Amino acid sequence: MMAMVMALNALAIDAMLPALPAISEALHVSQANHRQYIISIYLLGVGAGSLLYGPLADRFGRRPVLIPTLVAYVLFAIGSGLSTDFSTLLALRFGHGVISASLGVVCVAVIRDLFSGDAMAKRLSLVFMVFMIVPVLAPTLGAAVAAVAGWRAIFIVLAVMAVLMILWLRRLPETLAREDRRSLEWKTLWSGWAQVTRHRRAAGYMIASGTMQGALFGYVNSSEQIISELFHAKDMFPIIFACVASGVAIANFSNAAIVERFGARRVSQTAVFAFIVTSLIQLVATLSGEETLTVFTILMMINIGLIGFIGGNFGSIAMEDFGHIAGVASSYQNFAKGLLSAVTGALIGQQFDGTSLPLALAFLGCGITCLVLVFWAERGKLFTRPRTAPKTPQAP
Repeated sequence: MMAMVMALNALAIDAMLPALPAISEALHVSQANHRQYIISIYLLGVGAGSLLYGPLADRFGRRPVLIPTLVAYVLFAIGSGLSTDFSTLLALRFGHGVISASLGVVCVAVIRDLFSGDAMAKRLSLVFMVFMIVPVLAPTLGAAVAAVAGWRAIFIVLAVMAVLMILWLRRLPETLAREDRRSLEWKTLWSGWAQVTRHRRAAGYMIASGTMQGALFGYVNSSEQIISELFHAKDMFPIIFACVASGVAIANFSNAAIVERFGARRVSQTAVFAFIVTSLIQLVATLSGEETLTVFTILMMINIGLIGFIGGNFGSIAMEDFGHIAGVASSYQNFAKGLLSAVTGALIGQQFDGTSLPLALAFLGCGITCLVLVFWAERGKLFTRPRTAPKTPQAP
Protein backbone atom coordinates (compact mmCIF):
# COMPACT_ATOMS: atom_id res chain seq x y z
CA MET A 1 0.00 0.00 0.00
CA MET A 2 2.77 2.46 0.96
CA ALA A 3 4.68 1.59 -2.19
CA MET A 4 1.71 2.38 -4.41
CA VAL A 5 1.03 5.65 -2.58
CA MET A 6 4.62 6.71 -3.20
CA ALA A 7 4.33 5.49 -6.79
CA LEU A 8 1.81 8.25 -7.51
CA ASN A 9 4.77 10.63 -7.32
CA ALA A 10 6.75 8.65 -9.87
CA LEU A 11 3.69 8.40 -12.11
CA ALA A 12 3.27 12.20 -12.06
CA ILE A 13 6.87 12.55 -13.26
CA ASP A 14 7.63 9.68 -15.61
CA ALA A 15 4.30 9.43 -17.41
CA MET A 16 4.92 13.00 -18.63
CA LEU A 17 8.24 12.30 -20.33
CA PRO A 18 7.06 10.95 -23.72
CA ALA A 19 4.52 13.78 -23.95
CA LEU A 20 6.96 16.65 -23.32
CA PRO A 21 7.38 17.51 -27.04
CA ALA A 22 3.59 17.49 -27.58
CA ILE A 23 2.96 19.62 -24.48
CA SER A 24 5.64 22.15 -25.42
CA GLU A 25 4.24 22.39 -28.96
CA ALA A 26 0.64 22.78 -27.78
CA LEU A 27 1.53 25.44 -25.21
CA HIS A 28 4.05 27.23 -27.48
CA VAL A 29 7.26 26.61 -25.52
CA SER A 30 9.99 28.26 -27.57
CA GLN A 31 13.21 26.76 -26.18
CA ALA A 32 13.64 22.97 -26.17
CA ASN A 33 15.31 22.77 -22.75
CA HIS A 34 12.42 24.72 -21.17
CA ARG A 35 10.10 21.75 -21.55
CA GLN A 36 12.14 20.13 -18.78
CA TYR A 37 10.52 22.64 -16.40
CA ILE A 38 7.38 20.49 -16.46
CA ILE A 39 9.40 17.90 -14.56
CA SER A 40 11.77 20.06 -12.52
CA ILE A 41 9.07 22.44 -11.20
CA TYR A 42 7.09 19.45 -9.90
CA LEU A 43 10.21 18.11 -8.17
CA LEU A 44 10.87 21.55 -6.69
CA GLY A 45 7.33 21.58 -5.31
CA VAL A 46 7.87 18.17 -3.74
CA GLY A 47 11.01 19.44 -2.05
CA ALA A 48 9.39 22.64 -0.81
CA GLY A 49 6.27 20.90 0.46
CA SER A 50 8.12 18.20 2.35
CA LEU A 51 8.64 20.48 5.34
CA LEU A 52 4.90 20.76 5.98
CA TYR A 53 3.64 17.25 6.40
CA GLY A 54 5.92 15.69 9.01
CA PRO A 55 4.79 18.07 11.78
CA LEU A 56 1.15 17.64 10.72
CA ALA A 57 1.50 13.85 10.67
CA ASP A 58 3.16 13.90 14.10
CA ARG A 59 0.36 16.04 15.51
CA PHE A 60 -2.78 14.56 13.92
CA GLY A 61 -1.61 11.12 12.79
CA ARG A 62 -0.69 9.59 9.43
CA ARG A 63 -4.16 8.95 7.97
CA PRO A 64 -5.63 12.44 8.60
CA VAL A 65 -2.76 13.94 6.56
CA LEU A 66 -2.44 11.38 3.78
CA ILE A 67 -6.07 11.12 2.66
CA PRO A 68 -6.84 14.89 2.34
CA THR A 69 -3.64 15.48 0.39
CA LEU A 70 -4.62 12.72 -2.03
CA VAL A 71 -7.92 14.51 -2.59
CA ALA A 72 -5.95 17.66 -3.43
CA TYR A 73 -3.71 15.53 -5.70
CA VAL A 74 -6.81 14.67 -7.74
CA LEU A 75 -7.79 18.35 -8.09
CA PHE A 76 -4.31 19.51 -9.15
CA ALA A 77 -4.03 16.68 -11.69
CA ILE A 78 -7.33 17.67 -13.29
CA GLY A 79 -6.36 21.37 -13.25
CA SER A 80 -3.05 20.60 -14.96
CA GLY A 81 -4.85 18.67 -17.68
CA LEU A 82 -7.09 21.67 -18.35
CA SER A 83 -4.23 24.22 -18.59
CA THR A 84 -4.23 26.43 -21.68
CA ASP A 85 -0.85 28.14 -21.28
CA PHE A 86 2.60 27.10 -20.11
CA SER A 87 2.78 29.45 -17.10
CA THR A 88 -0.49 28.12 -15.70
CA LEU A 89 0.65 24.54 -16.19
CA LEU A 90 3.91 25.23 -14.34
CA ALA A 91 2.07 26.91 -11.46
CA LEU A 92 -0.28 23.95 -11.13
CA ARG A 93 2.57 21.47 -11.44
CA PHE A 94 4.37 23.24 -8.58
CA GLY A 95 1.22 23.07 -6.45
CA HIS A 96 0.78 19.44 -7.43
CA GLY A 97 4.33 18.76 -6.25
CA VAL A 98 3.77 20.58 -2.94
CA ILE A 99 0.71 18.40 -2.28
CA SER A 100 2.47 15.22 -3.43
CA ALA A 101 5.30 15.80 -0.96
CA SER A 102 3.06 14.30 1.71
CA LEU A 103 3.14 10.94 -0.04
CA GLY A 104 6.85 10.30 0.54
CA VAL A 105 7.04 11.96 3.97
CA VAL A 106 4.07 10.16 5.52
CA CYS A 107 4.92 6.80 3.98
CA VAL A 108 8.47 6.88 5.36
CA ALA A 109 7.08 7.91 8.76
CA VAL A 110 4.68 4.94 8.68
CA ILE A 111 7.56 2.56 7.97
CA ARG A 112 9.66 4.19 10.72
CA ASP A 113 6.74 3.78 13.15
CA LEU A 114 7.01 0.03 12.68
CA PHE A 115 10.72 -0.69 12.02
CA SER A 116 14.22 0.69 12.63
CA GLY A 117 17.85 0.12 11.58
CA ASP A 118 18.60 -2.54 8.96
CA ALA A 119 15.04 -3.89 9.35
CA MET A 120 13.75 -0.48 8.27
CA ALA A 121 16.23 -0.42 5.37
CA LYS A 122 14.93 -3.81 4.24
CA ARG A 123 11.30 -2.66 4.31
CA LEU A 124 12.14 0.58 2.54
CA SER A 125 13.90 -1.44 -0.15
CA LEU A 126 10.78 -3.57 -0.59
CA VAL A 127 8.70 -0.40 -0.81
CA PHE A 128 11.07 1.14 -3.34
CA MET A 129 11.19 -2.12 -5.31
CA VAL A 130 7.43 -1.97 -5.89
CA PHE A 131 7.63 1.81 -6.27
CA MET A 132 10.19 1.46 -9.08
CA ILE A 133 7.88 -0.69 -11.17
CA VAL A 134 6.07 2.55 -12.01
CA PRO A 135 9.03 4.28 -13.73
CA VAL A 136 9.47 1.13 -15.80
CA LEU A 137 5.86 1.23 -16.99
CA ALA A 138 4.94 4.94 -16.74
CA PRO A 139 6.54 6.22 -19.98
CA THR A 140 4.87 3.45 -21.96
CA LEU A 141 1.57 4.24 -20.26
CA GLY A 142 2.02 7.95 -20.92
CA ALA A 143 2.90 7.38 -24.55
CA ALA A 144 -0.09 5.06 -25.06
CA VAL A 145 -2.55 7.43 -23.38
CA ALA A 146 -1.22 10.43 -25.31
CA ALA A 147 -1.40 8.52 -28.59
CA VAL A 148 -5.03 7.52 -28.02
CA ALA A 149 -6.51 10.53 -26.22
CA GLY A 150 -3.87 13.29 -26.23
CA TRP A 151 -1.45 14.49 -23.58
CA ARG A 152 -4.18 16.03 -21.39
CA ALA A 153 -5.61 12.58 -20.74
CA ILE A 154 -2.41 11.63 -18.87
CA PHE A 155 -3.43 13.98 -16.06
CA ILE A 156 -6.87 12.38 -15.92
CA VAL A 157 -5.19 8.99 -15.45
CA LEU A 158 -3.24 10.47 -12.50
CA ALA A 159 -6.50 11.65 -10.94
CA VAL A 160 -8.16 8.24 -11.37
CA MET A 161 -5.18 6.46 -9.80
CA ALA A 162 -5.30 8.80 -6.80
CA VAL A 163 -9.02 8.13 -6.32
CA LEU A 164 -8.34 4.39 -6.27
CA MET A 165 -5.65 4.91 -3.63
CA ILE A 166 -8.03 6.95 -1.46
CA LEU A 167 -10.44 4.00 -1.48
CA TRP A 168 -7.65 1.56 -0.61
CA LEU A 169 -6.32 3.71 2.25
CA ARG A 170 -9.55 3.11 4.16
CA ARG A 171 -7.83 -0.14 5.22
CA LEU A 172 -4.75 1.63 6.63
CA PRO A 173 -4.60 1.58 10.46
CA GLU A 174 -3.15 4.54 12.34
CA THR A 175 0.51 3.70 13.09
CA LEU A 176 1.36 6.71 15.27
CA ALA A 177 0.93 5.94 18.96
CA ARG A 178 -0.99 8.56 20.92
CA GLU A 179 1.88 9.06 23.34
CA ASP A 180 4.19 9.95 20.42
CA ARG A 181 2.01 12.78 19.11
CA ARG A 182 3.72 16.15 19.25
CA SER A 183 2.43 19.70 19.32
CA LEU A 184 2.68 22.14 16.42
CA GLU A 185 4.47 24.77 18.47
CA TRP A 186 7.26 26.47 16.55
CA LYS A 187 9.62 25.77 19.42
CA THR A 188 8.94 22.06 19.07
CA LEU A 189 9.44 22.12 15.30
CA TRP A 190 12.64 24.14 15.51
CA SER A 191 13.92 21.74 18.13
CA GLY A 192 13.31 18.75 15.85
CA TRP A 193 14.86 20.43 12.81
CA ALA A 194 17.86 21.52 14.89
CA GLN A 195 18.40 17.98 16.14
CA VAL A 196 18.65 16.69 12.58
CA THR A 197 20.85 19.59 11.41
CA ARG A 198 23.31 19.25 14.30
CA HIS A 199 23.50 15.48 14.00
CA ARG A 200 26.66 15.00 11.97
CA ARG A 201 25.84 11.57 10.60
CA ALA A 202 22.24 12.41 9.77
CA ALA A 203 23.17 15.69 8.08
CA GLY A 204 25.96 14.09 6.07
CA TYR A 205 23.84 11.23 4.77
CA MET A 206 20.91 13.59 4.13
CA ILE A 207 22.98 15.87 1.90
CA ALA A 208 24.74 12.93 0.24
CA SER A 209 21.38 11.34 -0.54
CA GLY A 210 20.12 14.60 -2.03
CA THR A 211 23.23 14.85 -4.19
CA MET A 212 22.78 11.36 -5.61
CA GLN A 213 19.07 11.93 -6.14
CA GLY A 214 20.03 15.11 -7.99
CA ALA A 215 22.07 13.01 -10.41
CA LEU A 216 19.04 10.78 -10.95
CA PHE A 217 16.79 13.78 -11.58
CA GLY A 218 19.37 15.20 -13.97
CA TYR A 219 19.01 12.04 -16.02
CA VAL A 220 15.20 12.12 -15.81
CA ASN A 221 15.08 15.77 -16.93
CA SER A 222 17.32 15.28 -19.95
CA SER A 223 16.63 11.63 -20.87
CA GLU A 224 13.93 12.34 -23.45
CA GLN A 225 16.13 14.85 -25.29
CA ILE A 226 19.25 12.68 -25.13
CA ILE A 227 17.50 9.64 -26.55
CA SER A 228 15.43 11.58 -29.10
CA GLU A 229 17.97 14.15 -30.29
CA LEU A 230 21.38 12.59 -29.66
CA PHE A 231 20.60 9.00 -30.56
CA HIS A 232 17.60 9.72 -32.83
CA ALA A 233 15.51 7.02 -31.13
CA LYS A 234 12.38 8.91 -30.10
CA ASP A 235 10.08 5.94 -30.69
CA MET A 236 12.29 3.77 -28.47
CA PHE A 237 12.27 6.20 -25.54
CA PRO A 238 9.72 4.29 -23.38
CA ILE A 239 11.68 1.06 -23.87
CA ILE A 240 15.06 2.65 -23.12
CA PHE A 241 13.69 4.44 -20.07
CA ALA A 242 12.13 1.21 -18.84
CA CYS A 243 15.44 -0.64 -19.23
CA VAL A 244 17.28 1.99 -17.22
CA ALA A 245 14.57 2.15 -14.55
CA SER A 246 14.59 -1.62 -14.21
CA GLY A 247 18.13 -1.28 -12.87
CA VAL A 248 16.74 0.51 -9.80
CA ALA A 249 14.01 -2.11 -9.33
CA ILE A 250 16.60 -4.91 -9.46
CA ALA A 251 18.84 -3.00 -7.05
CA ASN A 252 16.07 -2.51 -4.50
CA PHE A 253 15.08 -6.16 -4.72
CA SER A 254 18.71 -7.19 -4.19
CA ASN A 255 19.17 -4.67 -1.40
CA ALA A 256 16.16 -6.03 0.47
CA ALA A 257 17.74 -9.49 0.30
CA ILE A 258 21.24 -8.54 1.49
CA VAL A 259 20.99 -5.42 3.66
CA GLU A 260 20.25 -7.23 6.93
CA ARG A 261 23.16 -9.57 6.29
CA PHE A 262 25.80 -7.01 5.37
CA GLY A 263 24.39 -3.80 6.84
CA ALA A 264 23.11 -0.61 5.25
CA ARG A 265 26.49 1.12 5.46
CA ARG A 266 28.53 -1.59 3.78
CA VAL A 267 26.04 -2.01 0.95
CA SER A 268 25.47 1.68 0.24
CA GLN A 269 29.09 2.77 0.60
CA THR A 270 30.24 0.01 -1.75
CA ALA A 271 27.63 1.24 -4.22
CA VAL A 272 29.05 4.78 -4.05
CA PHE A 273 32.53 3.54 -5.04
CA ALA A 274 31.02 1.46 -7.86
CA PHE A 275 29.01 4.51 -9.01
CA ILE A 276 32.19 6.60 -9.31
CA VAL A 277 33.95 3.88 -11.32
CA THR A 278 30.99 3.47 -13.68
CA SER A 279 30.75 7.26 -14.08
CA LEU A 280 34.40 7.35 -15.12
CA ILE A 281 33.70 4.66 -17.75
CA GLN A 282 30.69 6.68 -18.90
CA LEU A 283 32.83 9.81 -19.23
CA VAL A 284 35.47 7.97 -21.25
CA ALA A 285 32.79 6.53 -23.55
CA THR A 286 31.33 9.99 -24.09
CA LEU A 287 34.69 11.65 -24.80
CA SER A 288 35.67 8.88 -27.21
CA GLY A 289 32.93 9.93 -29.60
CA GLU A 290 32.01 6.27 -30.07
CA GLU A 291 29.21 6.07 -27.54
CA THR A 292 26.23 4.18 -28.94
CA LEU A 293 22.68 3.99 -27.63
CA THR A 294 23.39 0.47 -26.38
CA VAL A 295 26.49 1.56 -24.44
CA PHE A 296 24.65 4.57 -23.01
CA THR A 297 21.71 2.42 -21.91
CA ILE A 298 23.87 -0.24 -20.24
CA LEU A 299 25.99 2.29 -18.34
CA MET A 300 22.94 4.28 -17.26
CA MET A 301 21.18 1.11 -16.15
CA ILE A 302 24.19 0.22 -13.96
CA ASN A 303 24.61 3.69 -12.49
CA ILE A 304 20.92 4.35 -11.89
CA GLY A 305 20.72 0.87 -10.38
CA LEU A 306 23.56 1.72 -8.00
CA ILE A 307 21.57 4.74 -6.82
CA GLY A 308 18.94 2.17 -5.82
CA PHE A 309 21.46 0.66 -3.38
CA ILE A 310 22.15 4.14 -2.00
CA GLY A 311 18.83 5.97 -1.56
CA GLY A 312 16.91 3.75 0.84
CA ASN A 313 19.99 2.82 2.86
CA PHE A 314 21.14 6.43 3.23
CA GLY A 315 17.61 7.36 4.29
CA SER A 316 17.44 4.66 6.97
CA ILE A 317 20.89 5.62 8.32
CA ALA A 318 19.90 9.27 8.49
CA MET A 319 16.72 8.33 10.42
CA GLU A 320 18.38 5.91 12.87
CA ASP A 321 18.34 8.21 15.90
CA PHE A 322 15.00 9.93 15.33
CA GLY A 323 12.34 7.35 16.12
CA HIS A 324 10.88 9.70 18.73
CA ILE A 325 10.32 12.44 16.12
CA ALA A 326 9.97 10.32 12.98
CA GLY A 327 7.47 12.62 11.26
CA VAL A 328 9.38 15.86 11.87
CA ALA A 329 12.73 14.25 11.01
CA SER A 330 11.41 12.55 7.87
CA SER A 331 9.73 15.79 6.78
CA TYR A 332 12.83 17.90 7.31
CA GLN A 333 15.13 15.41 5.62
CA ASN A 334 12.79 15.10 2.63
CA PHE A 335 12.62 18.90 2.45
CA ALA A 336 16.40 19.28 2.39
CA LYS A 337 16.97 16.35 0.03
CA GLY A 338 14.07 17.37 -2.18
CA LEU A 339 15.19 20.95 -2.70
CA LEU A 340 18.83 19.96 -3.20
CA SER A 341 18.00 17.18 -5.65
CA ALA A 342 15.42 19.23 -7.58
CA VAL A 343 17.80 22.18 -8.04
CA THR A 344 20.73 19.90 -8.85
CA GLY A 345 18.68 17.88 -11.32
CA ALA A 346 17.34 21.02 -13.01
CA LEU A 347 20.84 22.48 -13.37
CA ILE A 348 22.12 19.23 -14.84
CA GLY A 349 19.22 18.99 -17.27
CA GLN A 350 19.59 22.58 -18.46
CA GLN A 351 23.21 21.86 -19.44
CA PHE A 352 22.06 19.56 -22.24
CA ASP A 353 23.88 20.65 -25.38
CA GLY A 354 23.06 17.87 -27.80
CA THR A 355 25.59 15.48 -26.23
CA SER A 356 25.70 13.25 -23.13
CA LEU A 357 28.89 14.91 -21.84
CA PRO A 358 27.17 17.24 -19.31
CA LEU A 359 25.33 14.27 -17.80
CA ALA A 360 28.49 12.15 -17.57
CA LEU A 361 30.43 14.97 -15.88
CA ALA A 362 27.54 15.59 -13.48
CA PHE A 363 27.35 11.93 -12.49
CA LEU A 364 31.05 11.82 -11.71
CA GLY A 365 30.89 15.06 -9.74
CA CYS A 366 27.88 13.90 -7.73
CA GLY A 367 29.53 10.56 -6.95
CA ILE A 368 32.72 12.15 -5.66
CA THR A 369 30.76 14.71 -3.62
CA CYS A 370 28.68 11.92 -2.10
CA LEU A 371 31.78 9.96 -1.08
CA VAL A 372 33.33 13.01 0.59
CA LEU A 373 30.12 13.67 2.54
CA VAL A 374 29.84 10.07 3.74
CA PHE A 375 33.51 10.06 4.73
CA TRP A 376 32.87 13.21 6.78
CA ALA A 377 29.64 11.88 8.29
CA GLU A 378 31.34 8.66 9.46
CA ARG A 379 34.49 10.44 10.63
CA GLY A 380 36.56 8.48 8.12
CA LYS A 381 35.35 5.04 9.28
CA LEU A 382 33.58 3.37 6.39
CA PHE A 383 32.00 -0.09 6.04
CA THR A 384 30.93 -0.40 9.70
CA ARG A 385 27.81 -2.06 11.13
CA PRO A 386 25.32 -0.20 13.37
CA ARG A 387 26.74 -1.74 16.54
CA THR A 388 30.24 -0.53 15.64
CA ALA A 389 29.32 2.69 13.87
CA PRO A 390 31.05 5.75 15.33
CA LYS A 391 28.89 7.50 17.88
CA THR A 392 28.07 11.02 16.82
CA PRO A 393 27.24 13.70 19.40
CA GLN A 394 24.21 15.88 18.84
CA ALA A 395 26.30 19.04 18.89
CA PRO A 396 28.75 19.84 16.05
